Amino acid sequence: MGADEATDDGMIRKQEEDYTEQVDAALPIAVETATGGNLSGAIEKLLPLEKKARIAADAKSTARILEAIVQMCYDAKDFEALNDNILMLAKRRGALKMPITRMVQRGCEFVEQLKDEKETRLKLIDTLRTVTAGKIHVEVERARLTKVLSDIKEADGDIPGAAEILHELQVETFGTMERKEKVEFILEQMRLGLANNDFIRTGILSKKISVRYFKDKTVNDLKLKFYDVMIQVGLHEGRYLDVCKYNREIFSTESVQESPELRQQALQDVVIFLVLAPFDNEQSDLLARVSEEKKLEEVPVFKKLLKKFCTAEIMPWNAVEAEFGDVLNKTKYFQIAEPAGKKRFEDFRNMVVEHNIRTIAKYYNRISSKRLAELLDLPEEQTESSLSTLVVKKTVYAKIDRPSGIITFKQNRGAAHVLQEWSSANSSLMRQVDHAAHVIEKEMMTLRGGKK
Repeated sequence: MGADEATDDGMIRKQEEDYTEQVDAALPIAVETATGGNLSGAIEKLLPLEKKARIAADAKSTARILEAIVQMCYDAKDFEALNDNILMLAKRRGALKMPITRMVQRGCEFVEQLKDEKETRLKLIDTLRTVTAGKIHVEVERARLTKVLSDIKEADGDIPGAAEILHELQVETFGTMERKEKVEFILEQMRLGLANNDFIRTGILSKKISVRYFKDKTVNDLKLKFYDVMIQVGLHEGRYLDVCKYNREIFSTESVQESPELRQQALQDVVIFLVLAPFDNEQSDLLARVSEEKKLEEVPVFKKLLKKFCTAEIMPWNAVEAEFGDVLNKTKYFQIAEPAGKKRFEDFRNMVVEHNIRTIAKYYNRISSKRLAELLDLPEEQTESSLSTLVVKKTVYAKIDRPSGIITFKQNRGAAHVLQEWSSANSSLMRQVDHAAHVIEKEMMTLRGGKK
C-alpha cells in the first residue's frame, strides 16, 4: 500500500494499512477531552489507535498521534505526564523511526519555549536525551539538546561540567548534520575546552576541522572564531610562528580587509609574532614575504621594526628598547604587569640579541669575547650563554677559546675540502671562459659574413 518504513531496531517494514481517516476522526475528540481536563482519558483513547497504526507501519498516522499526545501534555502543563509519555512511546515494540523523530523534534520545540522554567526544562532535556541515546536517526536533535544543556551549565558557572557534556559529542561522524553546523559545534567544543584550560583537548579538536573549508567566503565568521581560539592555544604553548600564521589567515579574511582598524591590528600582530619567532628557514622565508606586504605602510612603526630584522645590521638593545619599547608595551601581548607579557618582552630581547649574533657571525671570522659583549651591549657571561644557545640550535657555528678570550666563527676546513672547493670554482671559471670564447667566435663569423 504505502512506502517502506524503518523501525527503531533497524528492520524495514512495508505499510499494510492506512489509518488516516481514523486518526482524523480521533484527534479532535482527544484534544477536546484533554482540554476539558481529562488528559489521561484523552491519551488512553489514542493509544489503541497508535498501536494499530504502528503495527501496520503507517508512519504518518503514528507520527500525528505521537505529536498530538505530547502536545496535549504540554498544553495541559502536565510536564510529568509529558516526560512519562515520551519515554513510554519511544520504547514501544516496533517503534517507527519517523514518528519517533517527529516526537523528539516537537519536544525540542518545547525546550525552546521553556526558557523561563529551568527545572522543568532540564527534566525534559534529560528525557529527550535518554530516548535519543544511540539512535542515529535523531543524532542531530540529541546534539542540539546537549548544546542547550551545556549552555545552561555554563550560565550557572559550571565550565568543567559544560565542557564535559559537550565533549561527549563526536559530531564529525554525524552523517545527517550539515557541515556548517558540525564546524559550529566543534568550535563551541574548542571554546569550552579553552575556557576550561584544557589546551591539549582544544588542539586535538582543531584537527577535526579542515582549514580548506574556510576558503568559502560565506563562513568568514567561523574562520575568525577558529583562528582566535588557535591563537590562544599557540600563545599558551609559546608557538610564536604558528601564531603569526594564524594572524596572517585573519589578515587575509575579506571582512577584515574591509575594516581598516581590524586590518591594521591583524597586520600588527603578524609582525609582532614574526619577530618573536625563533630563527629558522621557515621564519626567514616568512620574514621576506611579509616585508613585501604593501599594507605595511598603514603601520609604519611595525614596518620599521620588521625592516630592522630583515637587514643584516647590528641593533643595539638600548636603541631598540627606546624606539619600540613603549609601542610594544601598549599592546595586549606585552603587558609588563602580567607574567606572560613580561616573558614575551624578554623573548623579544633574546630575538634582538640572536639577530645581532647572526649578523656578527657574517662579518667576523674571529672576535674577542669582550668586543662581542660590547657590540651586543650585554655582560660577557650573558653573551656566552646566548651564543651557546645558538650554537646548540646550529643557527651559527662558533668555538670559544676561554683562556685567550677569542671566539671563532669560521669553521676550519680540511685540505680535501679546500681542494674540492678550488676544483669546483676552477671548473666553473673554465666553463664561463669557454662560453665567452664561443660567443666571440660566433660574433666574428657573423661579422665576416656581413663584409662579404
